[in-house]
Amino acid sequence: MTDIAGTTNLVADQARVVERLRQEVTKVLVGQENLLTRMLIALITGGHILLEGVPGLAKTTAVKTLAQALGLKFQRISFTPDLLPADVIGTMIYNPKDGAFSPRQGPVFTNLLLADEINRAPAKVQSALLEAMQEHQVTIGDRTYAIPEPFMVMATQNPIEQEGTYPLPEAQVDRFMLKCIIRYPSKDDERRIMDRFARRAAISVDPVIDADQLAAMRGVLDQVYCDEKVGDYILDIVFATRKPSQYGLPIDHQIEYGASPRATLYLNLAARANAMLHGRAYATPQDVKEIAYDVLRHRIILTYEAEAEEVASEDIVRRILDQIPVP
Repeated sequence: MTDIAGTTNLVADQARVVERLRQEVTKVLVGQENLLTRMLIALITGGHILLEGVPGLAKTTAVKTLAQALGLKFQRISFTPDLLPADVIGTMIYNPKDGAFSPRQGPVFTNLLLADEINRAPAKVQSALLEAMQEHQVTIGDRTYAIPEPFMVMATQNPIEQEGTYPLPEAQVDRFMLKCIIRYPSKDDERRIMDRFARRAAISVDPVIDADQLAAMRGVLDQVYCDEKVGDYILDIVFATRKPSQYGLPIDHQIEYGASPRATLYLNLAARANAMLHGRAYATPQDVKEIAYDVLRHRIILTYEAEAEEVASEDIVRRILDQIPVP
């Protein structure tokens, strides 16, 4: 039997820590509450996050500011067309003195990795992160090296329609727990941005969470309750992306591939993390619905017919959420 009352007290303690973190980040990040919440969900669950938006929407600034507020080791890789896999994971260096090779670890050996404009580099470079993101290890030469814990990739990308971009391989996209679309700020938020940053005064962000506190936070997440009915709701949503006709949705012709089993796991984790951010020790169907777009939008592969009809993956998710009965 889950001790909801006891877990609620633990969640309340962690919520105060998260609030301090949120306050530090919002010193710099203006008006992107949805983005900040998604970044915190990825942080608490140990998932990776992909941020997509046109240039100038503070994607890189958001990740850098969160890294400063965490007090963890941070590395940034600017993905460019001439980047090589060895520039990401490292390589073997020959030492002429003793005639031996020794490993030189790349920037992936860190706690927080900012993969900046990840779709500006070709697929072979993007794929260099596959092993690191899934198994938290990297193979250099004939040896495997563990990446320090905690490890999290926060990647930014420009929309695929932009000049000089390469689509991410499906295998890599699926490793991102969340894909968050960054939109233009409102007029009021943009005025606040202008008033705050039109001057050259530096804004300091202090570290408020360390690795031990983050581990404690993730321990509390394991105790957040998810009822069987909520679990069934998650399964119905994911299975509706694979066999929509079985759920009364005549959209089979629009879906090439549905969401993978990772979507089921990540929907459960993200819903419980969302509940935790709201101070609750249990997940509700509303938590699932709030996070469903970010978990599913990059996992539903559309057919050419759907693209010709100008149907987006968000449209598919919306129809599924409207159709599946809420417990």
